[in-house]
Amino acid sequence: MSHIETKAPSNFIRHIIDEDLKAGKNQGRVATRFPPEPNGYLHIGHAKSIVLNFGLARDYGGTCNLRFDDTNPHAENIEFVEAIQNDVRWLGYDWGNRLFYASDYFEKLHDYAVELIKKGLAYVDDLSAEQIREYRGTLTEPGRNSPHRSRTVEENLELFARMRAGDFNDGEKVLRAKIDMASPNINMRDPAIYRIRHGVIHHQTGEEWVIYPMYDFTHCLSDSLESITHSICTLEFEDHRPLYDWFLDQLDVPCHPQQIEFSRLNLEYTVMSKRKLTELVDQGHVEGWNDPRLPTIAGLRRRGYTPESIREFCHRIGVSKADNMVEMAMLEDCIRSDLNDRAPRRMAVLHPLKVTLTNYPDGKTEQLIASNHPQDETMGTREVTFSGDLYIDQSDFMEQAPKQFKRLVAGGEVRLRNAYVIKCDEVIKDGHGNIIELRCSYDPETLGKNPEGRKVKGVIHWVSASHALEAEVRLYDRLFSHPTPDAAREGKDYKDYINPDSLLTLTHCYLEQSLVDAQAGDRFQFEREGYFCLDPLHLPGNKPVFNRTVTLRDTWAKIANQ
Repeated sequence: MSHIETKAPSNFIRHIIDEDLKAGKNQGRVATRFPPEPNGYLHIGHAKSIVLNFGLARDYGGTCNLRFDDTNPHAENIEFVEAIQNDVRWLGYDWGNRLFYASDYFEKLHDYAVELIKKGLAYVDDLSAEQIREYRGTLTEPGRNSPHRSRTVEENLELFARMRAGDFNDGEKVLRAKIDMASPNINMRDPAIYRIRHGVIHHQTGEEWVIYPMYDFTHCLSDSLESITHSICTLEFEDHRPLYDWFLDQLDVPCHPQQIEFSRLNLEYTVMSKRKLTELVDQGHVEGWNDPRLPTIAGLRRRGYTPESIREFCHRIGVSKADNMVEMAMLEDCIRSDLNDRAPRRMAVLHPLKVTLTNYPDGKTEQLIASNHPQDETMGTREVTFSGDLYIDQSDFMEQAPKQFKRLVAGGEVRLRNAYVIKCDEVIKDGHGNIIELRCSYDPETLGKNPEGRKVKGVIHWVSASHALEAEVRLYDRLFSHPTPDAAREGKDYKDYINPDSLLTLTHCYLEQSLVDAQAGDRFQFEREGYFCLDPLHLPGNKPVFNRTVTLRDTWAKIANQ
């Protein structure tokens, strides 16, 4: 793993592992796994699980498998498989030769199902999905036995073999475990083990299978077949743990892993449901799974987040059993802290206003020296071209301004960063009264200094108009305007809270010339504007597109407190 950080903070899972090691369990081994379904892109909640599982393996000298839970070919494809591998690698983790698929075990899982049938612990049911739900009962009422529950072992073996051979239509038959229809835990009321799926091509097994195992049956057995010691999952699987253990107890398996649950990540101003993220993508509310407004790892990467900042975020929020809502400000603070230390400073004018220095010699240019980082001399310096025709930002000028305005005003002075003090002598407007140009004079004695007895408080950024790099800048903001968009509210859908201002595209921005050498994915602080990265999808020769990663400070906190 690159950029190895110190051991993560302790938590209850680490305490369990510590006790297991002291007791000599699992021959002193620690083996975890990260088991995503390849039915979409990973999001920041998956990152928490990745950091936890791979981090435990690293810190305890163990192993962590990457295993795809690919048991639902209707929703899965190779694009998602490849994207997930890219995301895990980008976060800084490597599974070595431990890449697995649940489909690797389809034949063995089938044999386990036959073993259950032979033991009288599974049967083929003819009830429809709707009927099975009806027979299952409720949280307060027990379920009822299926009329097919009493089929003989021989009959069940024959029917299951015919299911595999493709003799039945989808939904016509299902294989169920025979446990207890009166169990207070609904998951134990004869859950389905296999269902029929015709007409699909599996990304690993092709058309070999027409029956596919269910998640609860597949997961525990895959863990056992891989000799996992600690099967770590999110809290919604806590009620499934008795079923996890039941399958392993009934079958002749290599080992019995321990399932441990922790709370999933809930993050403000976004949604984590794979179904809802898929809707946002498929319905065109965003531009794809890597849209920088999404909480997907691909989206965060394209927005300019670093793997270090996401790992730090996962460590800050910790691991517990308690459900909680994490403030988006915490994630944003992690990337601000990281980029504050590592991002070179550059000047960029996002809303240009022309400035002409009337007393600057025609045709003259200067190469001025600017620091790449104000607190880190090791990052060196760069040259910036100065001329008599400049751009400043529109927000840095007011014709008539209040006292607290520390930038340029009509008749006033301001310092250009790393350059001279200028004075606004004339304001040029168009026929509609809009300011289109400032005519100013510069003081050649003020390069990098204030003459004695003269105070100029304001400092603004600028670029040379004839040397600037024209670029498109995308100002990304939070996708939703409500901190909990998917919370149930009468008459409201989570999409009703989509923020119409989540993306503002500026097509005519001017950046200092040094950015012409930026490579796709490079990150910078545009002084006084925020942190930006050159879109990772940028192709050389095209007009550059810079994505805003995060503002310099939490502007949403200010809005909330107004």
